[in-house]
Amino acid sequence: MTSHVPNEVRVIPLRPRAARPGTRPAAPPVSPERRPPTVREPLWRDLVGDVLRRERLGQERTLKEVAEAARISMPYLSEVERGRKEASSEVLAAAAGALGLGLADLLARAQGELIRLTSRHTGAGQAARTGQGASGARFDGMCLAA
Repeated sequence: MTSHVPNEVRVIPLRPRAARPGTRPAAPPVSPERRPPTVREPLWRDLVGDVLRRERLGQERTLKEVAEAARISMPYLSEVERGRKEASSEVLAAAAGALGLGLADLLARAQGELIRLTSRHTGAGQAARTGQGASGARFDGMCLAA
């Protein structure tokens, strides 16, 4: 018979951490029930989809109108807006263009939304407004990796 083992992730260090002279030993690990809830960072596709949907609704246009103008299928545009599909830069540019936006405008709005959402949870609002990340590193733009 098999025993029930919970689905837990355990990290086993390859090398034990060396204690520094004059420091106290590390506290025992906190049980999962006592850990503060972790905040999941938003996904890029969710942010971009939200911006597209907000802009479309702001223009009082239907999904069908924008999909036809962008020359992409209506179901696919719907999936992109809901964050279900990771759209290519070509699809994003077409959707943005159909809404009268450039690709840079769309990505800048998504970046602003990302900064707003993450600063609310991390308390890094001031750092975000001054152009510094949580680590204190300066950033002046956006990096996008696919």
